[in-house]
Amino acid sequence: MTVLVTGGAGYIGSHMVLALHDRGERPVVLDNLSTGFAWAVPEGVELVVGDMGDAGLVGAVIERHGIREIAHFAAKIVVPDSVADPLGYYENNTSKSRTLLETAVRHGVERMIFSSTAAVYGDVSGEPVGETTLPAPVSPYGRSKLMTEWMLADTSVAHGLRYVALRYFNVAGADPGGRVGQSTPAATHLIKVAAQAALGQRPRLDVYGTDYPTRDGSCLRDYIHVSDLADAHLVALDHLRGGGESLTLNCGYGRGYSVLEVIEVMKRVSGVDFPVALSPRRAGDPAAIVARAERIRTELGWTPKRDDLEGIVRSALDWEKHLAIKGGV
Repeated sequence: MTVLVTGGAGYIGSHMVLALHDRGERPVVLDNLSTGFAWAVPEGVELVVGDMGDAGLVGAVIERHGIREIAHFAAKIVVPDSVADPLGYYENNTSKSRTLLETAVRHGVERMIFSSTAAVYGDVSGEPVGETTLPAPVSPYGRSKLMTEWMLADTSVAHGLRYVALRYFNVAGADPGGRVGQSTPAATHLIKVAAQAALGQRPRLDVYGTDYPTRDGSCLRDYIHVSDLADAHLVALDHLRGGGESLTLNCGYGRGYSVLEVIEVMKRVSGVDFPVALSPRRAGDPAAIVARAERIRTELGWTPKRDDLEGIVRSALDWEKHLAIKGGV
């Protein structure tokens, strides 16, 4: 069966494309390459360069391949940027997703996996957060994703489109086979930035906020390996194919690490004591977000295989070394 993967040349989307391709399925990638890379799409997989908001293009791709399933990753994802440019984020993440949904319904798409985010919960410092927690996003990024979740739920009721919305916590690491990884040079992901600092590609690593109500004052996050996340998408797709109901599920490991703890792990793995600068808080950053992650295990039978911060950090560092050898992207 052919699966349309929006944003399939980007970081997380490219890992989903590999996961589908590895098990013998036929992904088709739609990506405008604003942050993705054509080389990240495996040989033999069709790449359509275009925008998810282009209803004519998307409709033609769906019809040409008889697509009944979409894995929707395409989005802007940088929280501080969303605070500075809220309308741009609402246009890209919400308005264009609405167009994608309308096009999908019009052309008979039956199932969708949606790349959502733990940012829909907002500032939930303290106990791990479960799916029944009332969403209260504190950034336009989180709000833009929550709006798309609402649209999915309403579309499902009105048109029968079944979906699984996966609320990611902090995604990190790279494909164990070294085929793809986080490749955007200016990415803001902590583990990638720390790897770049360890390799001397950045003069220092900035820690934004050391006065949060956490164990060491820095933000606390639940880190999940990107390949485990891709596996979660596969089991979500299998759930829908088997007639399963629409679901909204957390994707995390259920434990948090602080920014300063992640930095120490990177220093230990890399053997480099790179400079760290303490800076003020950034707008839109909650103090702590850690998943209650039992439901995805019980509902979908998902079993993570790479729940190890040191292993995640090592794979990210190995990927940065690979990019350095390639001379960047």
